[in-house]
Amino acid sequence: MPPMPSSSQGGGGMRGPSTFDKWKMGAMLGGSVGLIMGFIFGGFNIMRYGGGPNGPMRTLGQYMLGSGATFGFFMSIGSVIRTEGTSQYSAEAFARARRQPIIMPRQYRRNPHDHP
Repeated sequence: MPPMPSSSQGGGGMRGPSTFDKWKMGAMLGGSVGLIMGFIFGGFNIMRYGGGPNGPMRTLGQYMLGSGATFGFFMSIGSVIRTEGTSQYSAEAFARARRQPIIMPRQYRRNPHDHP
C-alpha cells in the first residue's frame, strides 16, 4: 500500500497505517477466515466421524482455534511482507515487466524469387 499524500497546507498531514497496524489487520482477517474454515471443516468431520472423547463442541472449538491461529499467523506475516517499502530495483523490475513488448524487425531480407 503506497503512503498517503500529506496535506497541502504543510505540517502533519494524514499518514497511512503503520507496519504494526498492517500486521494486526492481516492477523484479524486471517483469523476470521481461519475460524470460518475451521467451523466448516470441523463441522463436517464431526458429522462424519463423531465428536470423539472430547465431545462435539470442544472438538469443533479445537478445529476453529487451530485453523484460525494458523491462518492468522501466516496472513499477518504475508500482509507485512507485501506492504513493505519497495526498493529502486524492484520498482524498475516491475516497470520492465509491465511495459509494452518490443517487436523486433526482421534480420534478413526475403528474396522475392524464392516464393511465388
